[in-house]
Amino acid sequence: MSEISLPSLGSLPSRLLRLYGGLALYGTGIGLQVESALGNDPWDVFHQGLAVRTGLSIGTWIILVGALVMLLWIPLRQKPGIGTISNIIFLGLFADAAIYLLPSPGHWTVAWAYLLSAIVAVALATLLYIGAGMGPGPRDGVMTGLIRLGLSVRLARFLIEISVVAIGWLLGGTVGVGTLLFAVAIGPITQVFTRWFPLPGQH
Repeated sequence: MSEISLPSLGSLPSRLLRLYGGLALYGTGIGLQVESALGNDPWDVFHQGLAVRTGLSIGTWIILVGALVMLLWIPLRQKPGIGTISNIIFLGLFADAAIYLLPSPGHWTVAWAYLLSAIVAVALATLLYIGAGMGPGPRDGVMTGLIRLGLSVRLARFLIEISVVAIGWLLGGTVGVGTLLFAVAIGPITQVFTRWFPLPGQH
């Protein structure tokens, strides 16, 4: 099966297009999953829990938590890029816009359509965003830093995500079948998309 031809990653405009297109799609995915009410992805369980407790929007907490998480980069010796700063600023704005614009599903079939669309959107958005090569997101950078300290990818991700899910659930964030389905499906779906949207250096 032939790959879809993407603009050269050496071109700054095409890289910016992938970056901001990916962030917009990611924010839309967050909005779809939140509106489905079937369970958020781990970090958004945490963001929603904070939103429930404070009255601030989920997108506002995505921005605030992203900025605070980046402070952890200092002892982990991680360096931010344009993509990192853009993630902090724009992902929350796109998520809030999606949550505001999307109608609440009136039937369980629509809720499931939202959830499944959210997982697909986030998988594709991840490839677009990472493929821009302009720096990891703040949360990804913490995982990368823990890996550099000697933890395995699986253990680093597990420790981070189980912590944010537990705290978010205690704060009032929505945990459900969507949370589990996201955790199980996001990796394989992302891998499938690499056949058409390969990352730099991938053959």
